[in-house]
Amino acid sequence: MYFSTENEVIELVKRFEDRTITKAEWDHAAHLSVGLYYCVNYSLGVAKNLMGDGIYWLNDKHGTPNTDNSGYHETLTVFWLNKISDFVKAHDYEEDLGVLANTMLAEFSDRDLPLLEYSRETLFSTEARRSFVKPDLTARGPLADGFRSARNSV
Repeated sequence: MYFSTENEVIELVKRFEDRTITKAEWDHAAHLSVGLYYCVNYSLGVAKNLMGDGIYWLNDKHGTPNTDNSGYHETLTVFWLNKISDFVKAHDYEEDLGVLANTMLAEFSDRDLPLLEYSRETLFSTEARRSFVKPDLTARGPLADGFRSARNSV
C-alpha cells in the first residue's frame, strides 16, 4: 500500500473508524498508516486508545475473535505505535501525510521487526496479547546490528 495523496490516508482512517475497511485490506501497511495518522494528530496515549479500541471493534465486525490466541495484541500494538511515534519525532510531519506514510511504510515494511526485541515465546504469549510486555531481548545478529546502527544515526 502506497499513497498518492494525504486524502488517501485520511480516507483509510475513516474506513477504519467506521469499520468499512475489509479484512483483506486490514494488513500490516494499513495498521501502520492508521497508527501514523493517530500519532501525528494525537498524543501517544490517545493514539494507543484509538488504535486499540478500533482494532477490537474492527475484529468484531470481521468475525475475528479477540481471545488469548487471536485478534487484538496489546504488546504488538504498543510496539508499533512506539516505533511510529519515534518516526514522527524524527521527521517533518508537516509534510504531506501521504509522503510521510510512504516513507514510514518503506522503513517498517518488515513485520518481523518486533522479533529483534522479543523472543517468539514472549511475544506470542497470552500475557503479551492481553497487556504490554517489555522486550526480553537486546537486538543481536547482522540484521539487528544494522537496525541499531540505522536507529543511532537518526
